[in-house]
Order: sequence, then C-alpha cells, then structure tokens
Amino acid sequence: MSGVVRYQVRHQTVYAYAGSVAHAQHLLHLKPRETATQRCLEQAIDVWPAAQRSQHVDAFGNHATRLELDRPHQTLEVTARMRIELLPKPSVDAAASLAWEQVRDGLHYTGEPIDADWLEAARYRAQSPFVSIKRLFEQYAIDCFAPDTPVLVATRALMSKIHQEFSYESGATHIGISLQEVLAQRRGVCQDYAHFMIACLRSLGLAARYVSGYLHTAQGEQGPELMGADASHAWVAVYAPPFGWIELDPTNNLLVDREHVVLAWGRDFGDVSPLRGVLLGGGAHSLDVGVSVQPLPT
Repeated sequence: MSGVVRYQVRHQTVYAYAGSVAHAQHLLHLKPRETATQRCLEQAIDVWPAAQRSQHVDAFGNHATRLELDRPHQTLEVTARMRIELLPKPSVDAAASLAWEQVRDGLHYTGEPIDADWLEAARYRAQSPFVSIKRLFEQYAIDCFAPDTPVLVATRALMSKIHQEFSYESGATHIGISLQEVLAQRRGVCQDYAHFMIACLRSLGLAARYVSGYLHTAQGEQGPELMGADASHAWVAVYAPPFGWIELDPTNNLLVDREHVVLAWGRDFGDVSPLRGVLLGGGAHSLDVGVSVQPLPT
C-alpha cells in the first residue's frame, strides 16, 4: 500500500525500590489507539513479577491496563512491545479552517443544542490539573491570533513561536513545575512544550488535547534528527473545523504525520501517563525508561 510505514516499538520501564513493596496497584496506558491512519498489528505487555491484570477503556477512549501485585517485591519491570502500521494523514488547507473566533464562540456554552463533535471538543477547553488557564498565556499567544485568522493558520504560528523561543533541554524541568515557570525560563522537554501550547490555546477559548506516544527519529537522507525520540513523546491536537482534530508537535515545529505513534490522549499528562501507581512500602526508588522505535519493511 503506497505511503504505508510500519514500526516496531519497545518501551521498557524498570523501578528498583530501596525496600520491599508489600502491595502495589498500577495503571498503564501502553496499548496504542486505533485511528483512521493508525493500526496496531501486534501488541503485548510483559510484567515481572507476575501481576493480576484487568483491561478497560477510559473516559477518553484510551485502552488502559490495571495491575495488582500482592506479593513483596523490590523491582518492577514493565515491557510493552508493539508493531504499528501508519497511513499518511489527509492533507489540509490551513487557510480553509474556520476563523479562530468562530471556533471559540462555537465552544462556549449557550444552553442551545450543540453538535456532537463540538460537544466532545468542549471537554478539552477547560482548565485541568497540569494546564492552567491564565491571561498571561493568552497574552503570549495573541499576536498569532489576529482577527479573523483561520484557527489552524494561527495555531501553526503559535507552534512556530514556541519552537523558536523555547530551548529543548532534558532535565531542565520536573513534573510539578508550573507553566508560569516554564514560560519564565523558556526551556524544557516535549511535555512542557505540549502543556504550554495547550494552555495558550485554552486561554484563548479554544479546545486542545494532550497526545502521548512515540516518535521515530529521521536521520541522514530522510531529514534532520527530531527532538524527543528515544523516550515517550508528547504533542498537541487542536480542534480545527471543518477538519476536526489536527495534531501538531511544538517540540519539532511540524504537523504530525507518519513519524508519530499515538498511545493515548486526554486533557494533560495526568490522564495518559504510561505507568503510574500506588505502593505500600518500598521507600525511595530509581527509575529507568528505555524506548526504541525501529522501522519495519512494508
């Protein structure tokens, strides 16, 4: 099939605890979504030590796995393996998207009946635990949103502005950092870029969601190396009628296509964390995460 690419992804997480963990429960988002342009050909999650498992689909339509470990352990290893097939995303004319004010106004609650797609989008325009809505973020973005500018044109301009003014720096931030601090220091990792861009869009009254997944690094003749590979990656989707949700990667200043593998999406990182849990015991711990995204023949 023309334009199809396939990847083999391996995502390993290893926790080593200082003491014994008597009991633990974990929530995993490590099974990729099926979309119009993404198909999961094969998927498995290996866990050591053995754990009781249950599967469900969360409120955002993501596949989730619950683990329960009821025996003492000092190490937890979770390895997700998958083979993914991606099709090219349909091309869109950014200038043909609705004016951003029209989208903003369409997402406001008026008490009148609203189309199902707009209603679904509206749940992604409110403040969430990791994404605050503030005039400060609106002021940062507003020069990209001149009156009557098509929403996708303006959003791409915002993405380029963030990419130009922020520096990618591993270890520069932490999960609890505020977006005001991210703006002040203007550096961070893909999670910070995504959260900040979402904050700007929501502060303008638009709908934006956080997308978690993986990135294949292009090298050599295929193009420059992308930032955010060799680990979980994060990017943004904006609601841009009449095209629906359009994904953008502010870390790399590009529209998302066949180099991005989608795991899950939600309001922010807290909804789609690849692995998080509650422990009884264990004390301090170390964490080692490794991700490999390798192309496969088609």
